Amino acid sequence: MNRTLKAAILATAAPFLLLADLPPDGTLGVRLGRDAAALVGAPATPVSAAGVARRTTRRVVAVEASSASSASAATAQQQQAVAQQQAATAQQQQAVAQQQAAAAPAVGSVVTALPAGCAPVQKGGVEYHRCGNVFYRAAFQGNNLVYTVVPQP
Repeated sequence: MNRTLKAAILATAAPFLLLADLPPDGTLGVRLGRDAAALVGAPATPVSAAGVARRTTRRVVAVEASSASSASAATAQQQQAVAQQQAATAQQQQAVAQQQAAAAPAVGSVVTALPAGCAPVQKGGVEYHRCGNVFYRAAFQGNNLVYTVVPQP
């Protein structure tokens, strides 16, 4: 019976011995349980430098990635708009060229001003103005300078 009594006392006292803690200041008072202490600075703690740096880096990379993707989308839209403008300009220039070709003045007709894009040409000592496939020669009607359509020299 002595043996069973000792075993029962030991079984009852064992959990209390595991939970008991002597304070570090040297007093003989016995406490149950330990004080909770946060280890600030350990990598897994919320306020550690490593944890803060890790979370900050994650946030910055996420923001930069989203802004980079939106910036690349905006650049693509701008490039598409520029391409559309260039295509529209080319169509307009082609339409103007067709109108000028279709509306070429007849030889002998007189205009008061040269169309845009004419270049002076010297042929046989005479100055002509070439506008596409049409040649003009300067002349006077009274006191006014006019240009007469002439055949290709």
